Amino acid sequence: MSKNKVLPPINFMNLTGIFDSHCHYDDSVFSENLPDLIEAIHKNGVSHFINIGCDMPSCRTSIALTEQFPYFYCTVGVHPEASADTLKQYPHYLTQLEDFCKLPKVVGIGEIGLDYYYDDAAPREIQKLVFEQQLALAKKLDIPVCIHSRDATADTLELLQKYKPKGVVHCFSGSPETAKEIIKLGMYIGFTGVLTFNNAKKAVTSAEVIPNDRFLLETDCPYMAPVPFRGKCCQSDMIAHTAQKMAEIKGLTAQQIIDLARENTMRAYEIH
Repeated sequence: MSKNKVLPPINFMNLTGIFDSHCHYDDSVFSENLPDLIEAIHKNGVSHFINIGCDMPSCRTSIALTEQFPYFYCTVGVHPEASADTLKQYPHYLTQLEDFCKLPKVVGIGEIGLDYYYDDAAPREIQKLVFEQQLALAKKLDIPVCIHSRDATADTLELLQKYKPKGVVHCFSGSPETAKEIIKLGMYIGFTGVLTFNNAKKAVTSAEVIPNDRFLLETDCPYMAPVPFRGKCCQSDMIAHTAQKMAEIKGLTAQQIIDLARENTMRAYEIH
């Protein structure tokens, strides 16, 4: 995927009140002129952002973004691919995460979960250990989680059913049956630009069965840019295209979808 070029912000459909529930503006691709980019995107209809932590350095950067921009929130957590390195480098990482969660604009623990896609990722038992530790911490603090699951549906569902966290399963592209199990747990489901891909049949059929009060919209930027920008650097204003696809699925307007997703995001992450 080529994500070298950041595109000028464009309000594609004159939508307002867009809430990007999952983004990574701490990524190095955004390092040049980030304040100007964020301000332009904000003025073009994106009212709020949740920047997602993936390891200890990105958690700190995400917190810094919430201090820099009044319309930013963040989560803090250890991504499965960072689990082994985190245990080695930050043996007291759970204490640090707990301290981070005391900050007013930290709204969840994430991005946590399991990723079995890459053979050279952290060992599965290490991933499970770190995932469970963070689920237990979220339960202790009564704070939502942001879940990453890739090629690990059975193990992810098993642990979600064990700990019964509140929060979001992000970047969903699984089956309607899996979606229904997640909804039964009282959780929310986040959709990225994947929903617009021609080969995303399962994501579309899952979106059809998800209640209107249980879906979120997200970019996962700089990844997962929707059609017609697939393969390019993704940014929050591109949610308009995902919203339009969801509108077609739900029989609503794109603005109605944006409004529902914003309300759902605020409820899921307990933002008042």
